[in-house]
Amino acid sequence: MGLSRGKKEDWVSKFHHLIETYPSIFVVNIDNVSSGQLHTIRSSLRGKATVLMGKNTMVRRALRNVLAEKPQFERLMPFVKGNIGFVFTSGDLKDIREAILANRVAAPARAGGYAPADVIVKAGNTGMEPGKTSFFQALGVPTKIARGTIEIVSDVKVVAGGTRVGSSEAMLLNMLNISPFTYGMSVTQIYDNGQTFGSEVLDISEDVLVDRFLLGIKQVASISLALNYPTIASVTHSLVNGYKNLIAVSLATEYEFEGSAKAKAYLADPSAFAAAAPAAAAAATEDAPAAAAEEKEEEKEESDDDMGFGLFD
Repeated sequence: MGLSRGKKEDWVSKFHHLIETYPSIFVVNIDNVSSGQLHTIRSSLRGKATVLMGKNTMVRRALRNVLAEKPQFERLMPFVKGNIGFVFTSGDLKDIREAILANRVAAPARAGGYAPADVIVKAGNTGMEPGKTSFFQALGVPTKIARGTIEIVSDVKVVAGGTRVGSSEAMLLNMLNISPFTYGMSVTQIYDNGQTFGSEVLDISEDVLVDRFLLGIKQVASISLALNYPTIASVTHSLVNGYKNLIAVSLATEYEFEGSAKAKAYLADPSAFAAAAPAAAAAATEDAPAAAAEEKEEEKEESDDDMGFGLFD
């Protein structure tokens, strides 16, 4: 039985209130999510986000009503399909996504259902009686009899991910008490301040963003230098290159300034600088112990001055 007209209007009003209140919306898929599991998810998000479920026809109608004033919500229309719901929030998107995905429960394989991942039966003793050996053989599972029970010889992939579970495979997994799948809410799409994107975007770390930003700056600087068009990214490089050109002109002419004087002196007598470098390094090494001793002596004098006095003297 469908909702009454009054309840539909109340739902639409609530939906409009939520999109006005919260800047971010998670479109979530709720296939195979039980009512009890949904209640647990609501409880875990209480105070952080609001969960709202509704028929897709009502959702589309509610969205169309606000498109005239807020056309950015049209980006949500392509994702209003299947068994979905909405999570409205103004909190941190990564934290909310973790809370949504954390509530998952194990479930047995059901014949005809889609397998979200490969199902592999591990080698080992099953504890089953030898009379069921033919059942394993029919499924291509290698077995042997060990201590009066069936033992699986090697790991076997029983179901491939993305395919339907057959009745024989489902029966085998249930006989082995294996619940290979987990079900819960999954994030289909995220709407945030007028933009929509997949949840995998939240996996991008800050380090990756910084690296991409720096790479962009380098590319802008390279293009600016190639075009001889100054920008904020290239101005420092232009200044350094200009200074290098100025020193080159000074070295090639009689013109001299403070910066080029040292370069000319080095070119005139490189051996003098080569001899001065080890001497400077040796002097720095000799001065280091003396400076350390002097610092230690000062600390000792300061310590002596404090002797005999209390904190409030």
